[in-house]
Amino acid sequence: MLFMPTQISLYKEMSALSARMVEAARAHDWDTLITLERSIAALRNSLLPDDDIENEAAGELKLKSQLIQRILADDAEVRRHTEPWMEQVRKFLGSDARRRDVEHAYGPSS
Repeated sequence: MLFMPTQISLYKEMSALSARMVEAARAHDWDTLITLERSIAALRNSLLPDDDIENEAAGELKLKSQLIQRILADDAEVRRHTEPWMEQVRKFLGSDARRRDVEHAYGPSS
């Protein structure tokens, strides 16, 4: 028999992974962060449309809502740590691109 995880179990796993993403972002462990993000994306892609929301128990809906809120809070925390790094990368790549443009137009500087 094939085991099909419930939506709640998928959200719980996504929440656990998002908490680990926060830890990785705080530690500037970008490789782990990327791996975890890919794992969450795979879980997210396996979620089925929630067409039967009327038949879900109130407790399940509340838990799902709490898990989603926790995932979103974790995402905001990850962004708080990654955006400064990403800005540095953009500046680095931007200045390198400008240097190449100048060298292409005027030749390398001595």
